Amino acid sequence: MLDPPEPDDDAAQPPRAPVAAASPRGLVLACADLLHRGDLDGARRAAGAALSGADPRGDAADRLAHHFARALALRADEGRSSVGPPAAVGVGVAPASSAAHLAYNKIAPFLRFAHLTANQAILEAAAGARRVHIVDLDAAHGVQWPPLLQAICDRADAAVGPPEVRITGAGPDLDVLLRTGDRLRAFASSLNLPFRFHPLLLPCTAQLAADPAACLELHPDETLAVNCVLFLHRLSGDGELTAFLRWVRSMNPAVVTIAERQGEAGRGEDDDDLPRRVAAAMDFYSAVFDALEATVPPGSAERLAVEQEILGTEIDAVVAGPGSGGGRPRSFEAWTAAARAAGLNPWPASTFAVSQARLLLRLHYPSEGYAAEEAGGACFLGWQTRTLMSVSSWH
Repeated sequence: MLDPPEPDDDAAQPPRAPVAAASPRGLVLACADLLHRGDLDGARRAAGAALSGADPRGDAADRLAHHFARALALRADEGRSSVGPPAAVGVGVAPASSAAHLAYNKIAPFLRFAHLTANQAILEAAAGARRVHIVDLDAAHGVQWPPLLQAICDRADAAVGPPEVRITGAGPDLDVLLRTGDRLRAFASSLNLPFRFHPLLLPCTAQLAADPAACLELHPDETLAVNCVLFLHRLSGDGELTAFLRWVRSMNPAVVTIAERQGEAGRGEDDDDLPRRVAAAMDFYSAVFDALEATVPPGSAERLAVEQEILGTEIDAVVAGPGSGGGRPRSFEAWTAAARAAGLNPWPASTFAVSQARLLLRLHYPSEGYAAEEAGGACFLGWQTRTLMSVSSWH
């Protein structure tokens, strides 16, 4: 790790030799350390060296370092122009396009794995119900729901017809939510499925936990499912997470689905420790970028769009820290402890759900590196030796 240059000599001395000689990853970690210490000029030099040495269209390691260096450089620049803490990177950034989300589903299994496994739990919990209400806390473009709506229709009793389905879709962009509702209504209509969609604008993820009662319309005759796919990590503190899960428990849902990236136990717990947060995130995203590298042809425009619009935005949020959507990485054991503390009980993944997840990987992502496994009642997705995602269900 680089020592910060002496403040009095910054203008007179060129960047030190180790900056030029270090690997892009080493420069990123050095930049995070310098930024954490408050040496903005040193951090900018390290970030600039990393950006110069990491080809944004090069191999997986170069592309990963480029995204982290860009996020750190932006934070350093914003820190120089502000009296208080650096502005949060990623706040106000345009959401990823629908095309990027579709490409992500096509070339990487992460979202489809989470959606498929969560949908199976919802389908099992809602069996026999005549009215189903799904609260989706990150509806985005709604790609999770057409397969579930189709499955509900396929399983319906022909004598009574399919149940009524209502989705409350939350997100920070009302226009995106309205377009999502239009697409889902059109799809449900093609199935002759009674369907309603209610957009729920959440400018910040803390809003529901702070004042949930004002946001949701609940009916006692509905079977309620609360879908938390890649949402809970955005709740920045343990107190906020606990309050939110207790509110979820208070609604007595039939099922709560939780899908999250797998953080490492003992790492990243300190929101203010930028070097540790960046190091843990680089380890995680290194496996993700390696997986994309191994499964998508070189120079893929779809892969670049996914890395820039989706993964790059996630990395921005990680660097920005609390309040930006980056949240706190937690291990599966930590998510389990939080859910149990809130009064939720595990709903073990069915044998069919695990088999379905494995079939998804075999048919659509035929790389030897991916694996789906069941452990502790949850379903896990991994690449090589690294576990990347867990999906669990609760009631």
